[in-house]
Amino acid sequence: MTLTFGWKASQQHFAIDGYRRLWTSVEEAGFDSCWVFDHFLAMGRDRRGDIFEAWTTLAAMAQATSRVRLGTLVTGNGYRHPAILAKMAATVDHLSGGRLTVGLGAGGDPAADGMLGLPDRPARERVERLDEAAQVLRLLWTEPESDFDGSHYRLRRAQSDPKPLQPHLPLWLASNGERYGLRIVAERADGWLNATFDAEPGDLVRLAAVLDRHCATIGRDPATLRRAIQFPLPGTDDDTLRAVEKFAGAGFTDVIFMPRGGDLARLEATAALLPRLRGLG
Repeated sequence: MTLTFGWKASQQHFAIDGYRRLWTSVEEAGFDSCWVFDHFLAMGRDRRGDIFEAWTTLAAMAQATSRVRLGTLVTGNGYRHPAILAKMAATVDHLSGGRLTVGLGAGGDPAADGMLGLPDRPARERVERLDEAAQVLRLLWTEPESDFDGSHYRLRRAQSDPKPLQPHLPLWLASNGERYGLRIVAERADGWLNATFDAEPGDLVRLAAVLDRHCATIGRDPATLRRAIQFPLPGTDDDTLRAVEKFAGAGFTDVIFMPRGGDLARLEATAALLPRLRGLG
């Protein structure tokens, strides 16, 4: 698989005009993808400050760009019923001309969830809901009418039109549970997504082998599954090159840099490395 490079443009502590400039700069710099996160409080030690909602932001950014792929890393499954998310994603896919990738995860944000009165569900239930949501999304994106009778979600002759512009809208799942979570990735996902603060593949290599075994169990070729990693942008160009070389060597196909803030100079410096980074693939 071709190695791709993305930029995570976390939508906090920005005025909207500056944030729009960041997205267009990511595209002009030659990155393959640009991503938002899905939080309702600013991230970091201080949770205060402005933060824009993920999916309405994506709709606007789909119009502000023309080439770069866009998506969520990751949508919190507990924040939107999957039938609502299916409709939102299809809309953004049309607005973008078919450039959307949907990242979906089981978890939430305890601080924001408590503030908003959202339920604190056990980990197992969250993963079960992720499994069912992935099935609901795919049904609504592909079938004229859909029935689904799950433990957490139900559909009755559900219609969801228009379908996404992409015949197969990519769905990346973020789940690392060895017995259940990675099995869901093997069964439902187009891509496996990980986040780390370490510039070494580390334990992800072992988890990738577990994922491969789940693929073998269900008869799936593991080479059909993209493997994405997001991590903080290292301090120097040499550090960036070394980190990407290690992740590419460990089988990761999509590298998403998580910079601190909206430093356009750092964006430009990293973009200058793209020809050398692409050579690592």
